Amino acid sequence: MSRVLYFDCFSGISGDMTLGALLDAGLPLDDLRHALGSLALGDVELRAVKVLRTGVSATKFSVHEAPVSAEPETPNRSGGANRGATAKPHAHRHLPKIFTMIDGSALSAPGRERAKAMFQRLGEAEAAIHQMPVEKVHLHEVGALDSIIDIVGTVFAMEWAGADRIVCSPLNVGGGMVDSAHGVFPVPAPATVRILGDAPVYSGAVQKELVTPTGALIATTYASSFGPMPAMKVERVGYGAGDRDDPVTPNVLRVLIGEETAPGFAPGVDRVVVIECEIDDMNPQIFGLVMERLYAAGALEVFYIPVQMKKNRPGTLLTVVAPPALRAAMTDVVFRETTTIGLRHYEVERECLERAIVEVETPVGVVRIKVASRDGRVMNATPEFEDCVRLAAAARLPVKDVQALAMKAYRP
Repeated sequence: MSRVLYFDCFSGISGDMTLGALLDAGLPLDDLRHALGSLALGDVELRAVKVLRTGVSATKFSVHEAPVSAEPETPNRSGGANRGATAKPHAHRHLPKIFTMIDGSALSAPGRERAKAMFQRLGEAEAAIHQMPVEKVHLHEVGALDSIIDIVGTVFAMEWAGADRIVCSPLNVGGGMVDSAHGVFPVPAPATVRILGDAPVYSGAVQKELVTPTGALIATTYASSFGPMPAMKVERVGYGAGDRDDPVTPNVLRVLIGEETAPGFAPGVDRVVVIECEIDDMNPQIFGLVMERLYAAGALEVFYIPVQMKKNRPGTLLTVVAPPALRAAMTDVVFRETTTIGLRHYEVERECLERAIVEVETPVGVVRIKVASRDGRVMNATPEFEDCVRLAAAARLPVKDVQALAMKAYRP
């Protein structure tokens, strides 16, 4: 069985919310301190405290530097109060300085390289926005010590989680305006937009910044796909608190970790939305890209059917099956990536067999068997084709022979 981690960003994502959620899910704070190495020494104190956000228990992670004077709290970029409001002023660091600080951590060698690559992405985003060489970029908010700890700590925390696959929900970016070192900008801020790339986003009822540049970086670095929660047996769940306590929506990031039980959807009866349109005037090379973009945005199924259209023109029927909550996101992809000027959508019920993955040992290696059942009775069992292809190539056997070996091992 593969382990999956799901970022549920219904109230956005930031670095401290990510670490708070993983600490809430069981990451030991002392292990995090050790992994940070010299980043967490001296006058730096790491805190993880239980708080309530709209009645939901969550962990608030914060970094506190030694106070130099008692000053009133001032708003930060995410609309709350700065962490450690009496701390030393935030330094604005260049990338080489940050890389040296990362080398002082106790991360694994791959972890240090990943942390550096994440900051490199941040630097390149800022350089593109300000039209300057990346080596001259000052990282402002994300160059402060607390943000560096957020990113380096998240790299360690994700290694601790041990997920084989990471999925992220569409990101609620919030709305309104946000203060930055370069002025006041609409949400999401320019650096956040550039880092998010083509990740699916939306603006909800809360009109404040919900996705920070650090949060966008974490989501787009780690998530292999964006969409609904995968079918899984939840083993750990954690809630990471943001600074604010909003009156309606809990200001938390939820992280779920567990075993993946089926690819793409949960068993039983549920509802899906079907989106359709016919296309007769688009370069056929684009259809493959459209399918990739729809799956990346969370589609459950995408398929094409040849149809005959007006004026006896050959065309293609595009059909998308998705969770109802993602209808707007699917519609946006179809209108943005294809030449259609209209589409249909309707909700239907579907019924699915329960699915599980069973590993069997064959003379040529391990093959995963996809087992479909109903009320405890096995209805179908099929070897994973990719496993059979890989083992057949290594053993110089026909794929059908490896499939037969797998089924024999499953049913001796």
